[in-house]
Amino acid sequence: MAQSNRINRREFMQRSALGSAAMGTALTDSHGGPADPSRPVPASEKITIGMIGVGARAQQLMDAILVLPNVEIVSLCDAYTGRVERTLERTDRKPKVIKDYREILADKSVDTVVIATPDHWHAGMAIDALRAGKDVYIEKPLTYTIDEGIGIIDEVKKSGRILQVGSQGMSSRIQQRAREIIASGRLGQITMIRAQFNRNTADGAWIYPIPPDASTKTVNWEMFLGPAPQRPVDYARFFRWRCYQDYSGGMSTDLFVHLVTSIHFMMNAKMAGKVVAMGELYRWKESRDVPDTINAVLEYPEGFVANLSGTFNNQYGSESGFQILGTKGSLIVGETLAFYPEIVNQDNRWIVDSWPSAMEKAYYENPEVRAEEMPLTREPEVLLGSEQFREIGLDPTIVHMRNFFSCVQTRKQPAEDALAGHRAASCAHLVNASLREQKIVFWDFKKDVMKS
Repeated sequence: MAQSNRINRREFMQRSALGSAAMGTALTDSHGGPADPSRPVPASEKITIGMIGVGARAQQLMDAILVLPNVEIVSLCDAYTGRVERTLERTDRKPKVIKDYREILADKSVDTVVIATPDHWHAGMAIDALRAGKDVYIEKPLTYTIDEGIGIIDEVKKSGRILQVGSQGMSSRIQQRAREIIASGRLGQITMIRAQFNRNTADGAWIYPIPPDASTKTVNWEMFLGPAPQRPVDYARFFRWRCYQDYSGGMSTDLFVHLVTSIHFMMNAKMAGKVVAMGELYRWKESRDVPDTINAVLEYPEGFVANLSGTFNNQYGSESGFQILGTKGSLIVGETLAFYPEIVNQDNRWIVDSWPSAMEKAYYENPEVRAEEMPLTREPEVLLGSEQFREIGLDPTIVHMRNFFSCVQTRKQPAEDALAGHRAASCAHLVNASLREQKIVFWDFKKDVMKS
């Protein structure tokens, strides 16, 4: 299930309500890997957090942080004063308001940073934070371009810091159960995965309302632009940045990256080797230069293809979900999980019907043929039917962030480290490259970059 970023706050808080004692125990439950040599933060110490970017998604991340024990938001910065004010309201006005994120990085009292800015800022901020000795939680996608991923990975290795990418679907129990079922072999050989992300509203297409107080007094346009191309103040670009290639990879890096991260996790796959995509901007031409409809095919060396499709012009079925198709069964993954076994029988009647009658009669007198092709003539038996699962409990965002803070304490590798984040984002970048170049594009597994 590729978790949507559009869960409302009431639903989020309902899924985060639980006793502090239970949360204290859960914080140390990490599914990370080998120990990191860097100094761990003692469990008795409070982990301090600097928020770099406090927009809509960051506000949800803060809701998750506020229900976790032994963590505290101590500073924040953003290019819009309205977001700063809402953050102060949400945190009892305790954090310091900082004008430049570099001041947060220079503050020795800050242990970790949460980076939730537009994509074009991600790599620079992440590298700056790692070099400043901070552990980093960074919203997906990890990168704005493919090449940035290698630099971030190298910096993580040099610094010995923890970096977790925020694509939280893999921390849902639904996807973890799906991974277990796939690993058990119950689906048989999996050769096809279909994954979708569909919407049909203006807000779903990122055409968000612009705050009525937007002005040069409340919006720091230069802070927002940063490394992006210079242009005059444009509040549509500021508040709807996902719609523009200068700051985002559009549907591929905002939505498909969730699908790819989950596919890699559930299938224990590393990276697509070949990608081809088609798409266009058909409808939402206001405030946008990225497609509103994309269909992509990713081929994996593990032996399967994944079809990623998305449109902002129809939301039939669930907003997001997966069909994982194997020779012995299928998994349908979304808000719930369903397993459907393959119950199939050979049927050669239309072929055998063309044979001479005596030959046809002899064919069906064979007990093995009758058992396979005439199941209603067999002795009665009860076959396993479908199985359905649903998830209750903590929102996956809380679990994902809990894993990060646990790894900050233990120095174990997090659920989605820099390499995993680089590859997931790179699949999205390959989709965009194929759209742009109108051809199949390939991955260089030795260099972990797109083949030139």
